[in-house]
Amino acid sequence: MAVEPRTVAAVSAETVYASKTLARFLDRVFARPNDAVVMDLGPVIGSNITFLGERVGCKIHVEDLYADIDRHVLHDKLDQLPEFLTGRLTVRPSSIDAVLGWDIFDYLAPMAATALAGELMRILRPGGVFLGFFGARASDDPRYTKFIIEDEMHLRYRFYPSPCTRRWVLQNRDINIMFAGLEICETVLLKSGVREILFRKRILS
Repeated sequence: MAVEPRTVAAVSAETVYASKTLARFLDRVFARPNDAVVMDLGPVIGSNITFLGERVGCKIHVEDLYADIDRHVLHDKLDQLPEFLTGRLTVRPSSIDAVLGWDIFDYLAPMAATALAGELMRILRPGGVFLGFFGARASDDPRYTKFIIEDEMHLRYRFYPSPCTRRWVLQNRDINIMFAGLEICETVLLKSGVREILFRKRILS
């Protein structure tokens, strides 16, 4: 379900960086017909919706899972997050062409991460793609990042406060096991240690 954007104060200067995988993700979406459906797991960002709508003409679902994590942290219900995430994405199986996952998995404990990965594999169409960013180190920095699409190759980082920290680090082996229903199209390790990974749901012959 779509959610209202949260009003939060920026706590750090914004930065722009060149993404190594965003262009390929968008190429996959551009290749779809005009009825392509994209899901964004981050907060509502008007400029991203405008960018995707104008450049691709696709339908966009925004599901702010960061807000869901916040709510579970604030109510001391993190242990319930795996069950909550199972079935959280209320769309038909194999109905989504592409998912922007950003760094959501950095904030999920293993059981919750596995539940969400299962949901993504369920909702993606065969041939559909998922773009995720995976951090290399845990952190007690209480911030989330809004990822704002500047153009086909650049993202702007906008930081804002969060009750949750980046506590979880998935190793390559963990990622391969968790997303066993997807294949890796491209993986790039940035100087910051962040891994940008573009997945594709296998097409069964």
